Amino acid sequence: MDILKAKKLLEKVEGWKLTDNEIQRIYRFKNFQKAIEFVNMVAKLSDDEGHHPDIKISWNKVTLTLTTHAINGLSENDFILAAKINKIL
Repeated sequence: MDILKAKKLLEKVEGWKLTDNEIQRIYRFKNFQKAIEFVNMVAKLSDDEGHHPDIKISWNKVTLTLTTHAINGLSENDFILAAKINKIL
């Protein structure tokens, strides 16, 4: 995906940032338990969609990174999943 298209799609997914060939967002929570609850919801959604983010969990912070490994870059599916993840909260 070219950078102009990626930037246009990025405008539709609040809080996500474009880095190289991926998009990333950091979510902050009250505590570890809330972070894990969010990750579990993201895991369910990701399985349903057949598209999975890389997930990093720390005490009250979850970092999600989306890219399409099959094409070694971004696809529209990354932005669609990002929008659906944003609706979880």
